[in-house]
Amino acid sequence: MLSHEETMRLIALAQKGDEESSTVLLTENAPLLKSIIKRYLGKHVEYDDLYQIASVGLLKSIKNFSLDYNVKFSTYAVPMILGEIKRYMRDDGYLKVSRSLKSISSKITRYVDEKVKNGEESPRVEEIAKHFNIEPTEVIFAMDAAKLPISLYETTNDSDGKQTSLIEHLPTDEDKKMVDKIILKDMLSKLQPREQKIIVLRYFRDMTQGEIAQKMGVSQVQISRLENKILSKLKSLYEEQ
Repeated sequence: MLSHEETMRLIALAQKGDEESSTVLLTENAPLLKSIIKRYLGKHVEYDDLYQIASVGLLKSIKNFSLDYNVKFSTYAVPMILGEIKRYMRDDGYLKVSRSLKSISSKITRYVDEKVKNGEESPRVEEIAKHFNIEPTEVIFAMDAAKLPISLYETTNDSDGKQTSLIEHLPTDEDKKMVDKIILKDMLSKLQPREQKIIVLRYFRDMTQGEIAQKMGVSQVQISRLENKILSKLKSLYEEQ
């Protein structure tokens, strides 16, 4: 994966029309795209189609990402890529929209239209949720599922005049888990092989320090010291995200 600084540089160039930078970003983020589309394999959707749609989502992320956002690009891109895939599957009949969802979508449409016709600003998600006594995430899903004018990925100006999209503020639990996994994988890749082995054995295979020490041919005290050092290193890497 590219460094954060290099990614920001390429995004800036891509947004100015540099196709080569876009190509590099697509190539270097291929592992990210593959990790996302894995969950949709076996659902009667061709791998190549999924990869192409995921690439479209990544390109949209590159276009809409603001260098002022205080987040890693992957954190921003994952929800947009997932959304692109979900829309594709929904529009092609792989995902069905329930009647209740269509009903609330229709009500939200009328509510938004009335506000706009009366010269008022388009209501925020929180206001819509409060009006219909539902969760904000339900509003987002309903609006996006029915392909209303206000989309999950439509950019709007916030109070500071910066362009943002709804997805930035209301990621799903599924998206958060995906982002966490990507961040964790990125952090582990920056450890030395020996450090990676200790973390995997300790936290993914639930081995004790004594068991790891025996396996690696060192003392338990040494493993304890190494583990504390590695955890401190991981903490620093996480704070850099």
